[in-house]
Amino acid sequence: MMNDLFSKELIALAEKDLSVRERLASEGKLNGGYHPEMEVIHRQNGEKLREVIREIGFPTISKVGAEASDAAWLIIQHAIGEPELMKSCYHLMVENRNDIKPSNIAYLYDRIQVFQSQPQRYGTQLTSEGTPYPVEDKSSLNEERLKVNLPLFSQEEIDRIPGVENILEIDGKDTDYNAWRIKTGWISGH
Repeated sequence: MMNDLFSKELIALAEKDLSVRERLASEGKLNGGYHPEMEVIHRQNGEKLREVIREIGFPTISKVGAEASDAAWLIIQHAIGEPELMKSCYHLMVENRNDIKPSNIAYLYDRIQVFQSQPQRYGTQLTSEGTPYPVEDKSSLNEERLKVNLPLFSQEEIDRIPGVENILEIDGKDTDYNAWRIKTGWISGH
């Protein structure tokens, strides 16, 4: 039983996120930290998503359709100021994994790991240099990507991924990012 009302609302929220992002990017305002206007949208969207989840549970494909389920994922993926929301939604997505696009779960898992300075599993998150952030296991990376319908990396691309031992150095390059992660509760401040 599809829920059209929630379906339309989720799609509209995701579209608003992307249009504000586009406008701020075109004004050159997205470099340097988390833009306050973007954060407001992300928090409002997170609040609306919580309401939807309270009403119908997690917005899976069979409940709201594929487009709106993807929209819900985008809202979660962007709720970076709310670690608890991202983590609780990840668990709900795993519980409903047969009714959710598998790559969405993979992206969210990786993003949560990276914000916590932990290696990612699927190689979806990049460092500021544009290479994938360190991964749990290079030798099974393509196997993991295959399971969630992500394109495979060439061996050359895998070889370029920094090792787990480089995480502190990679994350240490950006003091503003680290201060924001401590303030937000992604990492502890010691």
